Amino acid sequence: MLVIVTGVSGTGKSTLGALLAERLGLPFFDADQFHPAANVAKMSAGHPLTDEDRIPWLQAMADQLVESGKSGGAVLTCSALKNSYRKMLSVSPSIRWIHLTGDRDLIWERMSARQNHFMKAGMLDSQIALWEKPLTGYLLDITGTPEQLLDASLHYLKTQPMNMQMGVIGMGVMGKSLALNLAEKGVSVSLYNRYVAGKEEGVAQKVVDENPEFSNTAAFEDLQKFVDSLEKPRRILMMIPAGAAIDAQLDALIPILEKDDLVIDGGNSFYKDSERRVERLREVGMHFLPMGVSGGEEGARKGPSIMPGGNAEGYAMVEDFLGRISAKDKDGKPCVTYVGPGGSGHFIKMVHNSIEYGEMQVLAELTHLLRFGFGCTAEQVSAIFADWGKGELKSFLLEITADLLLFKEDGALLLDKILDQAGQKGTGAWSLTTALEYGIPYSPLAESVNARGVSGEKAMRVAFSKTFQHEFQKVEDSLESWLPKIKAAYSLARIINHEVGFRLMKTVSDTKDWKLNFNEISRIWTNGCIIRSGLMENISANYSDSVSFFETAGVKEQVISGRKALAELVGLGLTHGFALPVMSAGINYLLGRITAESSASVIQAQRDYFGAHTYQRKDDASGKFYHTNWI
Repeated sequence: MLVIVTGVSGTGKSTLGALLAERLGLPFFDADQFHPAANVAKMSAGHPLTDEDRIPWLQAMADQLVESGKSGGAVLTCSALKNSYRKMLSVSPSIRWIHLTGDRDLIWERMSARQNHFMKAGMLDSQIALWEKPLTGYLLDITGTPEQLLDASLHYLKTQPMNMQMGVIGMGVMGKSLALNLAEKGVSVSLYNRYVAGKEEGVAQKVVDENPEFSNTAAFEDLQKFVDSLEKPRRILMMIPAGAAIDAQLDALIPILEKDDLVIDGGNSFYKDSERRVERLREVGMHFLPMGVSGGEEGARKGPSIMPGGNAEGYAMVEDFLGRISAKDKDGKPCVTYVGPGGSGHFIKMVHNSIEYGEMQVLAELTHLLRFGFGCTAEQVSAIFADWGKGELKSFLLEITADLLLFKEDGALLLDKILDQAGQKGTGAWSLTTALEYGIPYSPLAESVNARGVSGEKAMRVAFSKTFQHEFQKVEDSLESWLPKIKAAYSLARIINHEVGFRLMKTVSDTKDWKLNFNEISRIWTNGCIIRSGLMENISANYSDSVSFFETAGVKEQVISGRKALAELVGLGLTHGFALPVMSAGINYLLGRITAESSASVIQAQRDYFGAHTYQRKDDASGKFYHTNWI
């Protein structure tokens, strides 16, 4: 057992700590003995320590705790005024915290009576100003005798078993992976999975049994026992399907939780549902984080990109834990950030997935055209993608597409054995309906959703291919002459996909006053997530609200140089029988955005002709609306 007694100077830490150590039969350490001489001299002169002063002191105590943990435990007394200090001392999930608190006048009286102590009574107020409410542990008021405080502390240690720091509900692929990631990073975790006779029995226990190297995990099938196993305020991560299942789980949880407890939805919920749930838990004094998680199974286990929104106070309760398990950017900074209020975390994950849809579809379109239009082998296409991935076009999706084009089963390409019906889970469609709601053009990413819908009509496609005698036509031009254009077209198609998504995010953020930080959002998307890429690194470094996405440094030049290549490639593909929905929508979207005089005047004339909807005139800058009797 490792016990740390904390509190400002004068609360009686040393007295209680020594009594506890004697009663528990453990070594006793007082933080004062770990201060370097410079710190003692500074405090003796009446000067408070800075955070920089405290780092070697805290590290020395952390090292001692590690050693004591190997030999049965210890009791340590330390002021540990801030949660960041307590974090440095949290070297083991078995640490038990007892935090002494009390009235300032009582503490002042005790400090004033002390003789020959380097911590002067006049420094009390500086300590009180620094003290932060602990995120975990037992708060013990110092009113009472040392013996009474000892009894209360022993009762706490005896009757309150070591509670786990986090709870994870749902042991599916993502839930299990995140739970093990937490455990590996030193966070004690309670695992819960529902019990369904004959279908889901002992699921959480199986995870524990299969991972015996993690002694800081516990499995539950009883929800009440699961909740009781968690330290207060509780932190619970739900990794279950979006929709009704989330509300049903909250219905079961809320009655057995308490004020200040935190619930996190780490699935792909619709952001409007998440906003409703944030408010629901706020009304009962609890915190709710709608949190996007990207990276798939491997990312969840080794380091995902994490996008929490909702309640800022709730995020502070898990900021440390999420930082530990997230991916790290090129500078070693965790790929997690507090996105903003309400459902903003799930909103940007929704748009992330929409961009992901577009990126996947463009690669699918190019693969198809290269293989069946230009006659490339799968190995040749893989080599092209791998070569692109060495430069500015590097991306996770490009990398895995190059890999899967080489994967064979029984000597044959596995890709050719996979049924060409693409699945989807709804986030792409949610982005489309949101774009329609806010009046944001979304055609390229909308087409990525539509393409999956068309792919699902396999029987009809097969029948129509015979009815209309459709076959791909071989491209007669050499691949070598087209390859630079294909590369430029791919680069621009990706830029357009990202511009569409970021434009939707900015519009919604401005409308809802979320104040989203897009440099920070793109930063956490540079690693861990599915759409991580060199382009995202450029966005993170150069995005600005003051200019259009297309005018961002390093992007504007590609828009200018690549649009002809994209148009020519789309024309080539369409005339040779290849559907290129995202790339063709992309060039149309771009040309529409950069055309000064559009065809919309015809639309306005038509609307006025049949419906008297009126129109404005170019030769009248007053904004007046006109109607013409066209007949």
